[in-house]
Amino acid sequence: MSPTIASVLATLLYCLSAFLIFKQLGKTSQQRWVGLAPALIATLFHALLLNGLIYQDKGLNLGFFAAFSLISWLISIQILLSAYFKRIESLGIAIFPISGLACVLASLNLSTHIIETSSNAIQGHILLSIVAYSLITLGAFQATLLAYQDHAIRSHHPGGLIRYLPPIHDMETLLFLFLGFGFAFLSASLLSGFVYLEDIFSQHLVHKTTLSIVAWFILGILMFGRLRFGWRGKTAIRWTLSAFLFLMLAFFGSKLVLEFILQ
Repeated sequence: MSPTIASVLATLLYCLSAFLIFKQLGKTSQQRWVGLAPALIATLFHALLLNGLIYQDKGLNLGFFAAFSLISWLISIQILLSAYFKRIESLGIAIFPISGLACVLASLNLSTHIIETSSNAIQGHILLSIVAYSLITLGAFQATLLAYQDHAIRSHHPGGLIRYLPPIHDMETLLFLFLGFGFAFLSASLLSGFVYLEDIFSQHLVHKTTLSIVAWFILGILMFGRLRFGWRGKTAIRWTLSAFLFLMLAFFGSKLVLEFILQ
């Protein structure tokens, strides 16, 4: 299957899923899966696209849009898996169309960044990094939704989308679940980078490494604050979005500069 066909099918199914989820908000749990089913099929076409795009003869293509598409695919899968246990499919209303857009942009092949390596250790380091970014990005979306829910309740306007969200306590529990796994993967990614990369602070990696470490410290403080002081609400939201900002600057900011501005 050509990348163009795979991207078009994935995009249509992602958007269909977002539309159905929006239309079925508040329906029974059985009806919920009618809306999620197209996204599940979309992730399969998305995977076909990524397989042909990323795995090249010379190494791994992790250009800006390929990496964006890979992370959006992982986030979509995490939503589908999490929706089995919690009613968080409303996240798909925003994220599934973004995944569809990522498919289209990736299929256009606007930029490439081939990482020439056959080392399983380095490939593992890259995979850990991308999984960490996707989990923390999903945590940022969850924090944004939590902020909206908290504001609506405090201003005594609990209507609209708020009616279909889980209680704030469950939303916070899910947020820290995403962040906990994200922090673990980010820790493993940084550790593997120090062990297997020749110079993790080399000129082309120094900004990425430094910003990732800053994000790691922010998440570490948030995790400690949650366990020791019971941090929640606005405090948790601010720390989550701060870590997300530094991490996205580390990953996509460095790629944007290297692949587009300095070319």
